[in-house]
Amino acid sequence: MTDRTPKLLVDALGAIDSACEFVAGCSLADYVADKMRRSAVERQLEILGEACSRLAKLEPGLIESVNNLKLAIDLRNRIIHGYDAVDDEIVYLTVTHDLVTLQSQLTQLLALRGWPV
Repeated sequence: MTDRTPKLLVDALGAIDSACEFVAGCSLADYVADKMRRSAVERQLEILGEACSRLAKLEPGLIESVNNLKLAIDLRNRIIHGYDAVDDEIVYLTVTHDLVTLQSQLTQLLALRGWPV
Protein backbone atom coordinates (compact mmCIF):
# COMPACT_ATOMS: atom_id res chain seq x y z
CA MET A 1 0.00 0.00 0.00
CA THR A 2 1.28 3.43 -0.87
CA ASP A 3 0.82 6.56 1.19
CA ARG A 4 -1.93 7.66 -1.25
CA THR A 5 -3.98 4.49 -0.98
CA PRO A 6 -5.86 5.31 2.26
CA LYS A 7 -6.78 8.79 1.00
CA LEU A 8 -8.09 7.35 -2.25
CA LEU A 9 -10.10 4.72 -0.35
CA VAL A 10 -11.60 7.44 1.85
CA ASP A 11 -12.43 9.55 -1.22
CA ALA A 12 -14.07 6.58 -2.96
CA LEU A 13 -16.10 5.67 0.12
CA GLY A 14 -17.19 9.28 0.60
CA ALA A 15 -18.38 9.43 -3.00
CA ILE A 16 -20.35 6.20 -2.57
CA ASP A 17 -21.94 7.52 0.63
CA SER A 18 -22.92 10.77 -1.05
CA ALA A 19 -24.32 9.13 -4.19
CA CYS A 20 -26.38 6.73 -2.07
CA GLU A 21 -27.59 9.60 0.12
CA PHE A 22 -28.67 11.58 -2.94
CA VAL A 23 -30.91 8.74 -4.21
CA ALA A 24 -32.20 7.54 -0.83
CA GLY A 25 -35.99 7.39 -0.85
CA CYS A 26 -36.07 8.45 -4.49
CA SER A 27 -37.78 6.41 -7.18
CA LEU A 28 -36.31 6.01 -10.64
CA ALA A 29 -38.99 8.37 -12.01
CA ASP A 30 -38.13 10.98 -9.37
CA TYR A 31 -34.44 10.60 -10.15
CA VAL A 32 -34.94 11.03 -13.90
CA ALA A 33 -37.13 14.10 -13.35
CA ASP A 34 -34.63 15.85 -11.06
CA LYS A 35 -31.80 17.40 -13.07
CA MET A 36 -29.97 18.69 -10.00
CA ARG A 37 -30.07 15.28 -8.27
CA ARG A 38 -28.81 13.53 -11.43
CA SER A 39 -25.98 16.02 -11.73
CA ALA A 40 -24.99 15.57 -8.08
CA VAL A 41 -25.02 11.77 -8.34
CA GLU A 42 -23.01 11.83 -11.57
CA ARG A 43 -20.41 14.09 -9.93
CA GLN A 44 -20.01 11.62 -7.06
CA LEU A 45 -19.64 8.77 -9.55
CA GLU A 46 -16.95 10.76 -11.36
CA ILE A 47 -15.07 11.13 -8.06
CA LEU A 48 -15.56 7.45 -7.26
CA GLY A 49 -14.35 6.34 -10.67
CA GLU A 50 -11.31 8.61 -10.58
CA ALA A 51 -10.35 7.43 -7.09
CA CYS A 52 -10.76 3.80 -8.21
CA SER A 53 -8.70 4.45 -11.33
CA ARG A 54 -5.88 5.91 -9.26
CA LEU A 55 -6.12 2.99 -6.82
CA ALA A 56 -5.82 0.54 -9.69
CA LYS A 57 -2.73 2.32 -10.98
CA LEU A 58 -1.10 2.31 -7.54
CA GLU A 59 -2.10 -1.28 -6.77
CA PRO A 60 -2.89 -3.12 -10.03
CA GLY A 61 -4.01 -6.27 -8.20
CA LEU A 62 -7.08 -4.46 -6.90
CA ILE A 63 -8.71 -4.44 -10.34
CA GLU A 64 -9.07 -8.23 -10.13
CA SER A 65 -9.66 -8.61 -6.40
CA VAL A 66 -12.24 -5.88 -5.78
CA ASN A 67 -15.68 -6.47 -7.29
CA ASN A 68 -17.08 -3.54 -9.26
CA LEU A 69 -13.83 -1.53 -9.17
CA LYS A 70 -13.69 -1.70 -12.95
CA LEU A 71 -17.42 -0.89 -13.13
CA ALA A 72 -16.79 2.34 -11.19
CA ILE A 73 -13.93 3.27 -13.52
CA ASP A 74 -15.93 2.47 -16.66
CA LEU A 75 -18.97 4.38 -15.43
CA ARG A 76 -16.82 7.42 -14.69
CA ASN A 77 -15.43 7.27 -18.21
CA ARG A 78 -18.92 7.01 -19.68
CA ILE A 79 -20.14 10.02 -17.70
CA ILE A 80 -17.10 12.13 -18.55
CA HIS A 81 -16.52 11.16 -22.18
CA GLY A 82 -19.97 9.98 -23.23
CA TYR A 83 -22.02 12.55 -21.35
CA ASP A 84 -24.57 12.60 -24.17
CA ALA A 85 -25.16 8.85 -23.88
CA VAL A 86 -25.52 8.48 -20.10
CA ASP A 87 -28.46 6.23 -19.29
CA ASP A 88 -30.18 7.59 -16.18
CA GLU A 89 -31.71 4.21 -15.34
CA ILE A 90 -28.31 2.49 -15.41
CA VAL A 91 -26.82 5.19 -13.19
CA TYR A 92 -29.73 4.91 -10.74
CA LEU A 93 -29.58 1.11 -10.63
CA THR A 94 -25.81 1.17 -10.22
CA VAL A 95 -26.10 3.43 -7.19
CA THR A 96 -29.04 1.59 -5.63
CA HIS A 97 -27.79 -1.97 -6.29
CA ASP A 98 -24.18 -2.29 -7.41
CA LEU A 99 -22.23 -0.02 -5.08
CA VAL A 100 -22.99 -1.96 -1.89
CA THR A 101 -20.41 -4.67 -2.65
CA LEU A 102 -17.78 -2.15 -3.71
CA GLN A 103 -18.41 -0.11 -0.57
CA SER A 104 -18.03 -3.17 1.62
CA GLN A 105 -14.80 -4.27 -0.03
CA LEU A 106 -13.24 -0.80 0.05
CA THR A 107 -14.19 -0.48 3.71
CA GLN A 108 -12.50 -3.83 4.42
CA LEU A 109 -9.35 -2.71 2.60
CA LEU A 110 -9.22 0.44 4.68
CA ALA A 111 -9.78 -1.48 7.92
CA LEU A 112 -7.14 -4.08 7.04
CA ARG A 113 -4.65 -1.27 6.72
CA GLY A 114 -5.46 -0.01 10.20
CA TRP A 115 -7.53 3.00 9.24
CA PRO A 116 -10.74 3.79 11.14
CA VAL A 117 -13.89 3.28 9.11
